[in-house]
Amino acid sequence: MPKKQLYKISFYNLDKVYEVFANQVYQSDLYGFITIEGLAFNERSTVVVDPGEEKLKSEFEQVKRFFVPMHAVIRIDEVDKQGIAKISDAGENVAHFPSSVYTPGSNDQGKES
Repeated sequence: MPKKQLYKISFYNLDKVYEVFANQVYQSDLYGFITIEGLAFNERSTVVVDPGEEKLKSEFEQVKRFFVPMHAVIRIDEVDKQGIAKISDAGENVAHFPSSVYTPGSNDQGKES
């Protein structure tokens, strides 16, 4: 019996990095998006609960599938074992692509006076 595929997807959402596990990831019919469906969360029988995973679980509770812009995807890995889904801060050293080259208040070189 073939093993069920499982993917770990990392993507940006509102200055946070979301890390989720799903059974299906594919290019969407919506131009510039990928589709993620069949989210998988750890079903634990212990009393210890991870608040980050619970937040993700409640956020995607009624979601059948969702779409992520391709430029927001950090990476997609096919994995053997499911880990813990989480949300973390993007940090200061991470820049979204594409980013603006022009920054307000910079010296406009090449502009005639």
